[in-house]
Amino acid sequence: MKALTLALLLSLPVPRFTPPAHPPVETATRRPRKGGRWYFAATGHADYCYGPVMYVTEAQGGLKRVATFCQNDQAMVTLKD
Repeated sequence: MKALTLALLLSLPVPRFTPPAHPPVETATRRPRKGGRWYFAATGHADYCYGPVMYVTEAQGGLKRVATFCQNDQAMVTLKD
């Protein structure tokens, strides 16, 4: 009887473990940002930016003040001083 039970258990199919599917990378890393600030852009518009304000060198050698990581996927927005 024990041999019959053991033979029956060993003949059953064993399910394979599959790891859970990962979501696409862009949805996993894209989170709504918290904490930003409104800045007055050189174009005359107000822009909402999340990153720090920096000084960037211009092609002529001068410095311009920019806000970083702004809405609408803008990396930098030149600010009005």
